[in-house]
Amino acid sequence: MIERPRVLVIEDDPDVASNIAEYLESRHFVLDFAYDGISGLHLAVTGSFDALVLDLMLPGIDGLTLCRRLRSDSTFEAPPILMLTARDALDDKIKGFEAGADDYLVKPFALPELFHRLQALLRRGVAGEPQILKVHDLELDWPSRTVRRAGQVLQLNRTELKILSILMRASPALVRRQDLADALWQDQEVSEDLLRSHIYRLRRAIDRPFADPLLHTVRGQGYLLRPPER
Repeated sequence: MIERPRVLVIEDDPDVASNIAEYLESRHFVLDFAYDGISGLHLAVTGSFDALVLDLMLPGIDGLTLCRRLRSDSTFEAPPILMLTARDALDDKIKGFEAGADDYLVKPFALPELFHRLQALLRRGVAGEPQILKVHDLELDWPSRTVRRAGQVLQLNRTELKILSILMRASPALVRRQDLADALWQDQEVSEDLLRSHIYRLRRAIDRPFADPLLHTVRGQGYLLRPPER
């Protein structure tokens, strides 16, 4: 079990958020808060959390839409999501699970139940997801989003980190250029030069200071990460 789980609570009711904070922080959770869907989405994708507590009814972006966005982003490993709602109809629960929620808690709820449901999700997450991605001497610590090569910490921006995670998960297989662009920008129209620019910066960060190149371009097809051949 994670010693001090970090949880993002996306809840627009300040009284509910305050009660959650008081109860979970006394049990050694580290909490961040967002009070609308837009802020919650931003924090979820830029931070590093072990779980999300997500209210269904939010200003800006509702909980179902936010949950779908997190689950549909193939470059982002969304943590377990516990959805909170005042709706207790079966159809509403089914919609929550279909959007990608891992568990569902109906308001009003008992704080001990919230705590134990989060504990169960955290155990499931630790058991099911790789914490470290590794190709040769290159490592990506996914929970902290830290990249090291030969023990040296490398500085990557968010897009470069996304590209690297896709390539590391696929390694040593090829990732097609179009698949990579779709994962990064989905339906947005972007030039091929933009992807090439990100690949150039990524290669400069992970390969240039080291003797053995790992990032390879297959002309006209795509990119791959491959350990050096000996």
